[in-house]
Amino acid sequence: MGIERRTFLAATAAIAALGPATSMASAAAGRNGMYGLIGKMTAQAGKRDALAAILVDGVAGMPGCLSYVVANDPESADTIWITEVWESKQAHAASLSLPSVRDAITRGRPLIAAMERVAETIPVGGSGLAAK
Repeated sequence: MGIERRTFLAATAAIAALGPATSMASAAAGRNGMYGLIGKMTAQAGKRDALAAILVDGVAGMPGCLSYVVANDPESADTIWITEVWESKQAHAASLSLPSVRDAITRGRPLIAAMERVAETIPVGGSGLAAK
């Protein structure tokens, strides 16, 4: 069973029926360009640090990635939160073919207990991001 990068790294894979919110997000993203994802990943017991390291290592040099933050949940020893900002939805999709991403999927897959897509967002700016 293969896990695509967007599912693995962001826990926000394109799920078959994303619903109306995604259509609105996609339309609005076309106006300002940026595309965001928020995901929650649960590591196998005791494997959170190893999984987080793989996630961080796997994102170096991704074209179009404006921000990729991996954060430990302070209340759950096995939970990681991933927040991403991309130049566009297309840049995010293109990242799936990068060798570093494919390698991260292979190395990280056995450490994942669960993944949850939390939100698809339309970033408008912030510290480190240029407003569009």
